[in-house]
Amino acid sequence: MSRFLVDIIAGARPNFMKIAPIIHAIKAREEHGGTLRYRLVHTGQHYDEKMSGDFFRQLGIPAPDVNLEVGSGTQAEQTGTIMTRYEKLLMEEKPAVTLVVGDVTSTMACSIAAQKMCVKVAHVEAGIRSLDWTMPEEINRMVTDAITNYFFTTSEHANRNLKNAGVGDDRIFFVGNTMIDTLLANMSRLTKPLFFDELGLKPQSYFVMTMHRPANVDSGSTFTKLLEAILTGTRGEPVVFPVHPRTAKTMREFGTLPSSLKLVDPQPYLEFNYLVKHAKAVITDSGGITEETTVMGVPCMTLRDNTERPETVAIGTNELLGTNPAALKPALDRLFKGGWKKGSIPQLWDGRTSERIVAALETVLAANASH
Repeated sequence: MSRFLVDIIAGARPNFMKIAPIIHAIKAREEHGGTLRYRLVHTGQHYDEKMSGDFFRQLGIPAPDVNLEVGSGTQAEQTGTIMTRYEKLLMEEKPAVTLVVGDVTSTMACSIAAQKMCVKVAHVEAGIRSLDWTMPEEINRMVTDAITNYFFTTSEHANRNLKNAGVGDDRIFFVGNTMIDTLLANMSRLTKPLFFDELGLKPQSYFVMTMHRPANVDSGSTFTKLLEAILTGTRGEPVVFPVHPRTAKTMREFGTLPSSLKLVDPQPYLEFNYLVKHAKAVITDSGGITEETTVMGVPCMTLRDNTERPETVAIGTNELLGTNPAALKPALDRLFKGGWKKGSIPQLWDGRTSERIVAALETVLAANASH
């Protein structure tokens, strides 16, 4: 029986949560005659030994088979270097398919390099759209989906976006959300951060905040107004803020901050999700966190004018507040009064997405091989 090599591409931290369950699913299938083997390619687009090392250990991800060690640079520099180095790897050994996840620079760059070498591309989390072309991630998604062969989707919204773009039903696989596979597999392992008791945090009596989008944090005056609105609206309850390096830079100019704002380092996966699970609410400008809060039933407020994950708003616990600081007070008042929506869990966000992806890949690769 022939076995098919799948290149699994990871470039940045959000990718690790998405690839971990796919690797586990391939390994689990191996014991039952699975036809896939994988080569884990870390592009090194974001590399911080502490954070990457923690994620790999906590999520049981094996060491990468290849690290392209791209390092930092402008988007164009990173794209060019990833393409050059991945192309070289493809010349040494071509996989049956290149599997990319999410919407980081590595996702787009490896898809282009693969297609130019006549290697098929599978995109996990295909079809999601914010329709905001100022977001680098949106460009990455659109370019990747324009040259993808097999589309693995998280929602009916994503399916619709792809069909509207002319993608045939036979190439769309509605499988669910691998981020949620990772969350559900680790729910019993979530770990209380060391600072939790030191800061006197009590379950459901603190907020978690994450902020890193350039539009929110690069301008000191914009960020200050958002921060003031958050700290006023949260009524003196602790606001735990794991600070992204981009944000830390802006905050150095702020001077003294209110004592309710608790600045902490970026957290490993198990610690961060412990914080989210036990929070009164999350205030964020991230996309992925809105999926996790939806599954954990934690109220979530998103400080963006658009979202590529509308199911977290339509079905889940998330609300899109926009970027006007004035929107925070009424939303927080409603939360304190107990008026936040309960939300439910989107279809197929059940912890078995990776099994469905592996089964679909085995089927399509076997069909290709027989042609």
